Amino acid sequence: MTVSSQGLEARSGSRALRAGLELLSSMRFAIALLTVICIAAVIGTVLKQHEPFVNYVNQFGPFWAQLFGALNLYAVYSAWWFLLILAFLVVSTSLCIARNTPKILVDLKAYKENIREQSLLAFHHKAQAALAEVPEAAARRIGGQLGGAGWKVRLQPRETPAGPGWMVAAKAGAANKLGYLAAHSAIVLVCLGGLLDGDLIVRAQMWLGGKTPYAGGGLIAEVKPEHRLSERNPTFRGNLMVAEGTQSSIAILSQSDGILLQELPFAIELKKFIVEYYETGMPKLFASDVVIHDKATGEKREARVEVNHPASFKGIEIYQSSFDDGGSRVKLQALPMRAATRPFEVEGVIGGSTELSNDNEKLTLEYTALRVINVENFAGLGGAVDVRKVDLRSALDERLGAGHKTVTKKALRNIGPSVSYKLRDAAGQAREFNNYMLPVDMGDGVPVFLLGVRETPAEPFRYLRVPADDQGEMQGFLRLRAALDDAALRERAVQRYVAKAVDPARPELAEQLKVSATRALALFAGVEAVPGRKGAGLQAVADFMEANVPEAERGRAGEVLIRILSGVLFELDGLARERAGLKPLVPGDKTQGYMTQAVLALSDAQLYPAPMALQLKDFTQVQASVFQVARAPGKTVVYLGCLLLILGVFAMLYVRERRLWVWLAPAEGGAGAQARMALSSNRRTLDGDREFARLKDQLIGAKE
Repeated sequence: MTVSSQGLEARSGSRALRAGLELLSSMRFAIALLTVICIAAVIGTVLKQHEPFVNYVNQFGPFWAQLFGALNLYAVYSAWWFLLILAFLVVSTSLCIARNTPKILVDLKAYKENIREQSLLAFHHKAQAALAEVPEAAARRIGGQLGGAGWKVRLQPRETPAGPGWMVAAKAGAANKLGYLAAHSAIVLVCLGGLLDGDLIVRAQMWLGGKTPYAGGGLIAEVKPEHRLSERNPTFRGNLMVAEGTQSSIAILSQSDGILLQELPFAIELKKFIVEYYETGMPKLFASDVVIHDKATGEKREARVEVNHPASFKGIEIYQSSFDDGGSRVKLQALPMRAATRPFEVEGVIGGSTELSNDNEKLTLEYTALRVINVENFAGLGGAVDVRKVDLRSALDERLGAGHKTVTKKALRNIGPSVSYKLRDAAGQAREFNNYMLPVDMGDGVPVFLLGVRETPAEPFRYLRVPADDQGEMQGFLRLRAALDDAALRERAVQRYVAKAVDPARPELAEQLKVSATRALALFAGVEAVPGRKGAGLQAVADFMEANVPEAERGRAGEVLIRILSGVLFELDGLARERAGLKPLVPGDKTQGYMTQAVLALSDAQLYPAPMALQLKDFTQVQASVFQVARAPGKTVVYLGCLLLILGVFAMLYVRERRLWVWLAPAEGGAGAQARMALSSNRRTLDGDREFARLKDQLIGAKE
């Protein structure tokens, strides 16, 4: 029996109905649906799912982002068309099974012993031989041998012109046909399990039960019932964040246009969250010690939830998903980046905000994140790389290619805590900042404080490197920054520099150097600019040289001007330290490195987009654990489907269905029997050839 790819043929109904039923139940339609599902799965794997829409706009642009959104490509596995395809696949495959199962069952029972003698000559594997036994004795001997070898045998007596004859019909490998049923049933079960554990039930409640996603803000307790799902909901999968020392009983189900709140029959209390790290900074262990409070009985049960080791309660699995900040308290010190700004301290909670006022400019400070451990790779020194980012292409490049290729070593170092925040203006525009608490040695021997800023989440952070002074603080740079805005100190610094650099016996050189030094410092401070240009720092000095120095002389003139500027700034730093009651820096390599970095930082600070930088001074960390809670009744169905799929594929690929016929007729003259033998198989293989050669030798003694 050959499995047909055609569909059911209805005997009644309209022509369109019969054609639709035939198409729906055909194997070609099921294969087409499987192809579409595979393509959709690839899209869902490559394209990040359930991201904020602004991320897709930044990645694809407004047009394509809107188009992909209209096709529900940002939530492929819960899209209506994906669920509809799954439903059609279930129906189509079920009809295929219903159409072929009766034929397969009939074929399993049939031995086809009524085959004609002449038909045996048409088989590829055939043989004939003369036997000394009479037909009946030969038939019973052959049947016994086949039965002992695991074949199912049926003997049929027949009348021939020469006398009584016998047909021996045998079959083996019937599991091949059962594999077809198992594999196709597995597809149905897996799809049904996917539908049960997917968003189908939740969407049905939205379509038929009046449930709608919630897109607003505020407290969870204030969300209305139409945005909540009952704790009797048969299937769901959502996230639950619990801070240390608190408990929660409401999970969040993300939807494309908002969220749904899922009530749980219990509350989870987080006693302690444990996280351990490898040397690379990647987390080694997530673990949460929790207490589960049963709402109905008041029962309390302690449990530990780890990655790949979930807890289970009342049919709901509790998985360790990730961790987050649970409301850590931070103390920040505002460091002035502009002359009019005054230093101050502010305290807040991660996730909260504080209103700030600066020169009649209203700003909102939003505390976004606290990271206590930051392990970075400093091997290249071309910029710190977050080693927690998985870069598959780089990983493959390191391991493939020429045999002599070496892998670049990593220099991993924990550079301490950092705080992230946003400053939002009155118009609602915000910039994001990421500042490290401790100074970092970038490899040149001068520790620097890293002050990061970016305009949008799609951009990487750009860092201002502020050198740490001899006390390991940022105060030395801030004093120099304030002194640069003081005209009197700038003039005194120029006088000191000229007095040290020029012989008093040559006053004409002193006056020329004073003019050059005053001009360079004024350009650098931004109080003087090239006509038609705006700016300060080294860029203003470069603009001045471009406008006033011939191109052929700019290289030498630039070296002289930078040397003058560095000397004046060193004297300016000495004056600032004297004002603060500190001794001036001692000249040397360390001081030179500090001043070089200070000049670069002062130049870049002119472009810092905020009036102050907020440095993390102290914090009290509060951890939070993110759990995924799921009620998945389709899980058992999917497991059963996977088992059937394995058995079915194994049976279809590795079990050959074979049928064997031996026709025994009386020999001429009445002594012995004439035997004709044939073998059929669903696949022609070398094993089949060897098996037939062995059988014909054992059963009828035929040789090649």
